[in-house]
Amino acid sequence: MTDNAPIRVLLVDDQPLLRMGFRLILEGEDDLEVVGEASDGAEAVRKVKELEPDVVLMDVRMPAMDGIEATRRITASSTNARIIILTTFDLDEYAFSGLQAGASAFLLKDVAPAELVQGVRLVASGDAVVAPRVTQRLLETYVRGGRVPGQAAAPARDPLLEELTPRETEMLEAIAGGLSNAEIAHKFFLSEATVKTHVRRILTKLHLRDRVQVVVYAYETGLVIPSNPDY
Repeated sequence: MTDNAPIRVLLVDDQPLLRMGFRLILEGEDDLEVVGEASDGAEAVRKVKELEPDVVLMDVRMPAMDGIEATRRITASSTNARIIILTTFDLDEYAFSGLQAGASAFLLKDVAPAELVQGVRLVASGDAVVAPRVTQRLLETYVRGGRVPGQAAAPARDPLLEELTPRETEMLEAIAGGLSNAEIAHKFFLSEATVKTHVRRILTKLHLRDRVQVVVYAYETGLVIPSNPDY
């Protein structure tokens, strides 16, 4: 995707009416282009390779191959496509599994049109996605749920963290806390351009695709400890 080219979107859902609705919304925007549709995960994997979309809107519950396995295969390939998981419930274990599989975000299927458009743009930008409150709650619920009750041992520290400079470690914690580039810049008295450079270096050193993967990583490695679930 170049600065002037529209964002290329692939729609993946086994419900034709839902795909039609999303297509109508997205094609009403000058900077968005729906390049194809798929009705199951296996077809999605093939279409990503064929069409090279920038963003994939991916349902999770589909026949033949579900959206989680499709997400896993797509993100493991050489594609630069970023995936948004579509789900019915905010606290959905499938949405959490999608983030673990490499998705960049998730949206509810009844999302408002403006939020759908904004979500696609944010994910396509690559450096603007931060975990919203509901995503953070999703992570806390399922990371906590995956731990053995009463187990005191913390996850082993990832050796890759030693590759980070002290400032990059501070940035990592800020990203994991859901701060935007502008908020991080304000906190550390830096320009947004400098923050973006730090973020890119962190992603490279930790072998992560984007900011939401930083959040998942931080929870799974114990860098961020789940808070009270009732906040």
